[in-house]
Amino acid sequence: MINDKAAISVSARQARNLALAAQGFDQDESRPVTKRRIMKAIRQTGMLQVDSVNVLTRAHYMPVFSRLGVYDPADLDQLSWGNARQRRLFEYWGHEASMIPVEDYGLYRWRMADAAEGKGTWGQIAKMIRDHPEFVRSILDRIEKEGALAASDLEQEGASSSKWWGWSKTKTAMEFLFWSGQVMARKRRTSFERVYDLPERIIGPEALEPAMPRAEAQRALIRNGIAAMGIATEADLRKYFRLPTDDAKARVAEMVEDGTLLQANVEGWKQPGYLCPHVNPRCRAKPTALMVPFDPIMWERDRVERIFGFNYRIEIYVPAEKRQYGYYVLPFMKDGEFVARVDLKADRQEGVLRVQSAHLEDGCDAATVADGLVVHLSRLARFLGLQGVVVMPCNPFSVYLGRQIQG
Repeated sequence: MINDKAAISVSARQARNLALAAQGFDQDESRPVTKRRIMKAIRQTGMLQVDSVNVLTRAHYMPVFSRLGVYDPADLDQLSWGNARQRRLFEYWGHEASMIPVEDYGLYRWRMADAAEGKGTWGQIAKMIRDHPEFVRSILDRIEKEGALAASDLEQEGASSSKWWGWSKTKTAMEFLFWSGQVMARKRRTSFERVYDLPERIIGPEALEPAMPRAEAQRALIRNGIAAMGIATEADLRKYFRLPTDDAKARVAEMVEDGTLLQANVEGWKQPGYLCPHVNPRCRAKPTALMVPFDPIMWERDRVERIFGFNYRIEIYVPAEKRQYGYYVLPFMKDGEFVARVDLKADRQEGVLRVQSAHLEDGCDAATVADGLVVHLSRLARFLGLQGVVVMPCNPFSVYLGRQIQG
């Protein structure tokens, strides 16, 4: 229930501006994209989601490109998987599997503690520690003594033969150790398989510091979340970091009470909104960018529709004959509005970025949208190390876009 005396009024346009301004779009072609700028962008979003889909490039590379433009992916690799001096990120369960700033490690210790007790994890992982604690301990002992190992390294020795829902017993045990924070991903192989080691060997003494109290850590995550989202409902804040429902409700109520969060009546929203007290609700933000389905802006489809009036569904898992827009569709935002969708594929063999289909949003001008999209597709091809862009002529807008690129 909104306390009308305390709540401020925010228009739908202001809510959209707040959501975009918070995400750190800063495409300035005149400035080099340094590691410092990359880390600033990641801190503004709180994390980069990791996903195995590689039809274009791995998902975590794209949000940095969307915000900063062309950069060297090797810089992000060093920040993610480099040595102790280079590494600034660690992999853990944030929104989903995510690359998270190392300084936020302590904010997730409560989740690791829950997982160690079989809480908040997938059912088979919780079952593993209940039913096979000695086996789990034996794998941790191997990593402690021998150093970094992947599940497949042990399976090749015959350490596990039983299969659970496509996962081996060894992989399930490794996932439990990872979720409970007893091991950390040192790197991912080209197959995308994690190689695990002890956290203190990867990020150093921070892994051994006393855990922050649960409520304090969750409040810090919500502060990070509202900073990244600009304005959000309680459900938005909960989903951003996958907080337990009851915990999120309690933390938000505490933060409203102590003034850390302001409550707002947002035009068109059924639920109360929340924002930081020092944020200017009249800020302006009109970024132009291509966004992958795993971009923080796209994470929650109901939020995307509520803020941008844009209905989006990822169709990777939809049978080909039932897809409306394509397999790996990137929404294109121009001046803060979603104006088109493009189904993209990096054709490494031919050295081109393939636009399998392009769809103009209702009410948008084809010429204006195409002008901006051509620039961003060319920029994306350059980022991916491809030589050009090829558009498949599957509909009138695709034909028009192809002519603009050829011209």
